[in-house]
Amino acid sequence: MKRWVPGGALLAALSAMVLVAGCGSSGSTSGSSGSSTSGSGATAGLTPPQAGTAVPSSVGKTEGKLNLIAWEGYAQPQWVNPFEKATGCQVSVKYAGSSSEMVSLMANGGGGQYDLVSASGDADLRLIYGGDVKPINISLIPSWRDFHPFLQAPPFNTIGGKHYGVSYEFGPNVLLYSKKAFPTAPNSWSVLYNKKYAGQITVPNNPIQIADAALYLSKTQPSLGITDPYELTQSQFNATVALLKQQQPLVKKYWDLASQEISLFSSGTTVVGAAWPYQANTLNASGDKVAGIIPSQGATGWADTWMLATNAPHPNCAYKWMQWVTTPKVQAQEAVYFGETPANKLACPIMDSIQKGSCAAYHANAPESYFNTIKFWKTPLAQCGNGKNDCVPFQQWVTAWTQITG
Repeated sequence: MKRWVPGGALLAALSAMVLVAGCGSSGSTSGSSGSSTSGSGATAGLTPPQAGTAVPSSVGKTEGKLNLIAWEGYAQPQWVNPFEKATGCQVSVKYAGSSSEMVSLMANGGGGQYDLVSASGDADLRLIYGGDVKPINISLIPSWRDFHPFLQAPPFNTIGGKHYGVSYEFGPNVLLYSKKAFPTAPNSWSVLYNKKYAGQITVPNNPIQIADAALYLSKTQPSLGITDPYELTQSQFNATVALLKQQQPLVKKYWDLASQEISLFSSGTTVVGAAWPYQANTLNASGDKVAGIIPSQGATGWADTWMLATNAPHPNCAYKWMQWVTTPKVQAQEAVYFGETPANKLACPIMDSIQKGSCAAYHANAPESYFNTIKFWKTPLAQCGNGKNDCVPFQQWVTAWTQITG
């Protein structure tokens, strides 16, 4: 995935097993004390290579260093500097431009160089089943208990009750439209496939976008039998790709950066598209009359996870970082800076103290029913939820997307 950040663009593996150096080890697994439905669906019957790795029972003496792989904007001075002062862990960051780059950098469990990666849902399962990340003791991260329930043990980072990281920040993919072009708000993704708006449509340039079309078809063509937009049989996948190929001539631009979409809407070049809440808020702040909604068919969304490298050289500093960045204050700072929603429910009032109205703008205070309309990214695997290996894996999504976009 490529992501927007102020000033820049963002957006199989070998495994090795090591013990957590310098941590007190227990024979437990993930350390979760909460209930979980993880391990169901497409991952049922699959065992991650690091599933048997013991997790620490406590955080030991910090090593003085911490090496991160992150989206640009995820390690800003306003929360990194206080962290370094409080823990003695000096932070070094390697910024990645895509989820695939993150997976590549994390090969061989981080290669004994990297400690943590801020992976998105389209990379998590690749890292877990590649053996490049290992379970953590979630009970060592106190703020986890203040997370939205759906992010405490989501299927994209929690397998069989074992947590392969801690959720961080998230956001929905919304339908963005010009109020001038749409005096009456649209309530369906169908406008993105309507010839009436040919040359005025823009969507993200990302293979995981195939899931958005699959979600739309799951509601409009129920005979296809799509129950999960990330678990598609070949016939379901073919139908989805066919829809996207029909859409291709209508698309003005497949955007790589949020700033590109903002420019397209601001100039009036496009009037409808798939976006993040950030674009809608930025355009409205500049006087452009737009709105971003979740249509009747629901929406996909992204959620990031800090995941611990299998061969992390500084595991104690890594745990300290996961504790730090999940606190309400840092969650609020990151949410306002980056334009996303915090996992920690207690961050909302702090967001408003930083930027008035930001809590509501990024739906941080929305009811759980709102979040239940979002199908969060996860890596498409050959293993389907029915226990059969008859779903289309991610690499075929990548190939198909290249063909779709030309």
